[in-house]
Amino acid sequence: MKALAGATLLARPPTGLAQQPTRVARIGVLRLGSASEHASRVEQLRAGLRDFGYVEGKNLVIEFRWAEGKHERLPELAAELVRLKVEVIATEGTPDTLAAKRATTTIPIVMASVGDAVASGIVASLARSGGNLTGTTIFSPELMAKRLELLMEALPSTRQVAVLMNPANPVQELSWQAMVNSARSMKVGVHRFEARRPNEFESAFSAMARQRVDAVVITQDGMYLSNAGALADLAAKQRLPSIAFSEFAEAGGLIGYGVDILELNRRAAYFVDKILKGAKAGEIPVERPTKFTLVINLKTAKALDLKIPPSILLRADRVIE
Repeated sequence: MKALAGATLLARPPTGLAQQPTRVARIGVLRLGSASEHASRVEQLRAGLRDFGYVEGKNLVIEFRWAEGKHERLPELAAELVRLKVEVIATEGTPDTLAAKRATTTIPIVMASVGDAVASGIVASLARSGGNLTGTTIFSPELMAKRLELLMEALPSTRQVAVLMNPANPVQELSWQAMVNSARSMKVGVHRFEARRPNEFESAFSAMARQRVDAVVITQDGMYLSNAGALADLAAKQRLPSIAFSEFAEAGGLIGYGVDILELNRRAAYFVDKILKGAKAGEIPVERPTKFTLVINLKTAKALDLKIPPSILLRADRVIE
């Protein structure tokens, strides 16, 4: 699938060919989730840093701070990294990036996949952030509107759609409004359901069943991404056709559409390297992905007695049979 619009991500340097840094770099990693939830994403960041010649235990020290899903912990964890005087703080989503932004105006911050960095007030513009931040932004509101459109194209008889949101994530309100506007043009009803933590998933899906919605769209959120399997299982339990991020379809959901979060974490190393070599974060353009992946799980479609139109299947990057 092609992207909406935006800057093309530059190619990574060939592994082993990057110039070896001669000093020990010290960076901080701030994440809303846990180490286990982010293991694959952090490993991609490490791999990207290795591409540029940074190796932990040799010329790189990484200070990790995990909020374990508790938003209220982010400000103090960000402050800890500031007190440690790390050279760069690497974040991923909107909550941890906002916490880092509030904690420091001087230490550069590299964000891996913020929902909408401009609308959230994190940066002034993509070309020049006007502060100490750079990285990538995925423009979640546009992405969520596209997910709703894909769901309706795949299941045109759908009339009432549930939207699962995390109200603790600031960008979710922007995504909700984008979906409301898109739903209005398609003459489909959208109904808001909320879950801040995994232990709230089951009650949210039970509420969807009681309201007799036809399908569910799951918003872009780091905590949801880390619990793709649990969300896919609940959608199957309630026999709800569903769409979320690509990993969701891989885990058993019906349709997945989104960016490669692992690749964006690896890409963060490019920004970290430029900053460590003297570039100012505010002068490095913020990028947005140009590749979006569509995954269709035909096993799930069969279990739900659904037929996916050929027009959707032909556009899929992967079909799970």
